[in-house]
Amino acid sequence: MLSRLGALLQQAVETREPSVDLLEAFTEHWRGITGYYLEATDESIPARQTDIPWRLRQMLDILVYEEKQRPAGETGPCLEYLLQHKLLETLGTLGKAEYPPGMRQQVLLFFGRVLGQLQHPLLHYLNVHRPVQKLLQLSGDRLGSGTEKEEVQFAAVLCSKIQQDPSLLPYILEGKNILNGRRAPEPPDNPREEGSEHPPGPAASSLPAEPSPPRRDSNLVTCLVGLCRSKKSRVALKARENLLLLAGLSQEAAATCLVRGSALCQLLTGHLCDLYSAVPAGTDPADVLAMDRASWRSQGDGAGAAGFPGKESLAEFLGWLDFLDELVLGAHPLVADAITEAVEEKFFQGILQPQLLQMSELAVLGATAVLTGTVRQLRSPTLLNRLVLFLLGPHRHPETPGDTPHPLRAQLIDRCNHLCDEISLASLRLFEELLRKPHEHVAHNLVLRNLEARAYLQSGPHAPEERGPPETDPEEDGLDLEEDPYFTDGFPDDFGTTKNPSPASAPSGKGQVSEVVSSFLCLVPEEAKTSSCMEEGGYDTYVHDALGMVQACRASAAPWGWPSTPQPLDSCHPGVAFYEGHFLKVLFDRMSRILDQPYSLNLQVTSVLSHLAAFPHPHLHEYLLDPYLNLAPGCRSLFSVLVRVIGDLMQRLQRVPHSRAKLLLVRQQLLGLVPGEQMDHTVLFKGVVVLEEFCKELAAIALVKGPPEGPP
Repeated sequence: MLSRLGALLQQAVETREPSVDLLEAFTEHWRGITGYYLEATDESIPARQTDIPWRLRQMLDILVYEEKQRPAGETGPCLEYLLQHKLLETLGTLGKAEYPPGMRQQVLLFFGRVLGQLQHPLLHYLNVHRPVQKLLQLSGDRLGSGTEKEEVQFAAVLCSKIQQDPSLLPYILEGKNILNGRRAPEPPDNPREEGSEHPPGPAASSLPAEPSPPRRDSNLVTCLVGLCRSKKSRVALKARENLLLLAGLSQEAAATCLVRGSALCQLLTGHLCDLYSAVPAGTDPADVLAMDRASWRSQGDGAGAAGFPGKESLAEFLGWLDFLDELVLGAHPLVADAITEAVEEKFFQGILQPQLLQMSELAVLGATAVLTGTVRQLRSPTLLNRLVLFLLGPHRHPETPGDTPHPLRAQLIDRCNHLCDEISLASLRLFEELLRKPHEHVAHNLVLRNLEARAYLQSGPHAPEERGPPETDPEEDGLDLEEDPYFTDGFPDDFGTTKNPSPASAPSGKGQVSEVVSSFLCLVPEEAKTSSCMEEGGYDTYVHDALGMVQACRASAAPWGWPSTPQPLDSCHPGVAFYEGHFLKVLFDRMSRILDQPYSLNLQVTSVLSHLAAFPHPHLHEYLLDPYLNLAPGCRSLFSVLVRVIGDLMQRLQRVPHSRAKLLLVRQQLLGLVPGEQMDHTVLFKGVVVLEEFCKELAAIALVKGPPEGPP
């Protein structure tokens, strides 16, 4: 019995004795650090050449060992000493003084390791988060200071702790619980920590509606945004990843704190505006579109001798935009909405709109080019929706020629028909990028709202519902294509037969797919065709591309709830005068001048029209791809515009000697088969080549799409 009691006493002594030794060793190392400042005489000796780093590592090892020897949640004497004697406050002051040189780096390492390796929650203590805040104030705004690596490691530890316990975020941002107005929680039964209690915070009801941080340099967010601008790619990437972590916190209180208690939105948007301002004003739109899509994970990819002037600045801007896009995609809805609102106010309205509305052609060209890159870059529905509404306006009712247009929308569409071909080309590219985005409002606002009533059709006894296919009704009152001397049948019998219903199941008033395809293929007369003289110049070369484009449009439009059949005419508003709308009017006007426009401009106009034709809306399909429409008086369709162009073409070709040979030579030049040489009527011949290829592309799209399902 006595031996057992003695063993218990010995075990108690051995258990208590290391604790005393640990505290003594801990305080001895701390006295060694403070003693250095009393004894040192040479202020130029770097901190790493003193014993300070070693002593800090010993103190950290003692704290970690002490915690492992104690039950979870129990505070050891060394940790209590650190808190009660405000060791972190003192170290923060020494780091701020940067004495000895490099001391800030050592302090950052110690702070990060203590917070990262100790399991005991520390950040809610006033004597911990206050020096943490002060240390953050020294970080992030001194790019290239030499401590960026340690700063981002320290910030990453804080973000990791906040991810584990989002309620810590207010302590790091403001040092007070700004969400509920209560005093900061303190661990119970801890009499040693008097004076460590946090002062009460203001009530949540008194928070301003807009973010109003007291200081720009006072918190974790500022530090991370500053480090995002680092020239060290690993540092910048780590900072961005941790900003994504903060923005993605699922707790609503943390999201509210991030929006209202920090300058996150202003800092992110301000940097975006700064990067945009650094892009040269005369940036070539072709260079913008030739760039690969930027990624926020890549940095410095825009540099290089092979780049164009301003490529690096443009790459940095698009890379940061991609980061904001990623941030909004993964952020809490409160944070995402706040960032999006700030981007719209500061960047879209504050910078882009004045540049897009100014008169300088060079500035307009550059702004349109960068805007096109911006549209292509965005993926988040929230940011994309704001941009679309900013550019096109919210209107969804049919346009009328005399209504008051959305000023920016009207200006951008007008520029598709600008006197400067380069501005027209850049503007058309912008709209093509918009049409590629998965946003229903783009197609509706530009085109579909004007086709809802199907007012382009002639009402009365000759309406499409009451007429049969053109082959069975030779007296059809339409475009009289069968009477056109240039409209001949050269379409193979097997085209369209495997993808479309039998003639008996064809919708009333609609030509079979083979007939529609044949109409487009035979639109250009044989004497104006040259593709048959070249290898791989047939219509089938467009089918693969058309299939990909149609499938992409169908995938985008799948969630939009578009009808599969045209709206019955008896349910449409009677007596509505048809107006094709500003956008289609400009496109059709451009198309009617295809024989007199530059080659690149013609390619872009036809590209936009092809994209519109690929959309699966039945009214758009009918208006752009049905050659047999019985158009109302004064109305035009894409096919009727092409017919008029063909009529003009044949008259002009008759006045050009050897037009067939010259036309073939121009096609060979465009394909790079023969060297280019100056000749008369080059613009005309290039326009004919584009016209022929466009008709083949429309035929391919019509074949891939097939007829609209069901009756009209």
